[in-house]
Amino acid sequence: MDVERCIEGRRSIRSFRAEGLDDRVVAEALRMANLAPSAGNLQARDFIVVKDQGTKKALAEAALDQDFVSEAPVVVVFCANLQRIGHYGERGRSLYCLQDTAAAVENMLLYLHSKGVGSVWVGAFDESRVRKILSVPSEGRPVAIVPIGYPAEEGSKTRRIDQDRIVHREKW
Repeated sequence: MDVERCIEGRRSIRSFRAEGLDDRVVAEALRMANLAPSAGNLQARDFIVVKDQGTKKALAEAALDQDFVSEAPVVVVFCANLQRIGHYGERGRSLYCLQDTAAAVENMLLYLHSKGVGSVWVGAFDESRVRKILSVPSEGRPVAIVPIGYPAEEGSKTRRIDQDRIVHREKW
């Protein structure tokens, strides 16, 4: 699938078929995630792969009761690594590691879509609960929860703001 078709065709999928995912697909999706650009090539992000149903249920509850999180065969939690970005100081901890993590999420979403696997980027969750559920150390910050699996729906195409309203030339 070419990149334009992949970007234009990707949808947020919140309903998954019961069949599991091949571990090789998950491993390759993680590899693609880590190929995303990062500040100073420090790759200040870590990935937690969750398959345990009890843990997925707890994550769904922490994600403001978004039950589809627990219905996906695999959930990947993306964490910013505050220690790995440390030499960039406060800006690194407050911004760069979040950018690194966001780029990794997008790489994974696009890769999965290109392979016929559905996913959705979940940002609405209680960070402290997720930290506790997954035993995330103090240098880690949960940034995104990404349920993945074969889609049981097509997902809907979302409207985009007209580019004339959001693209500025030279100044805002």
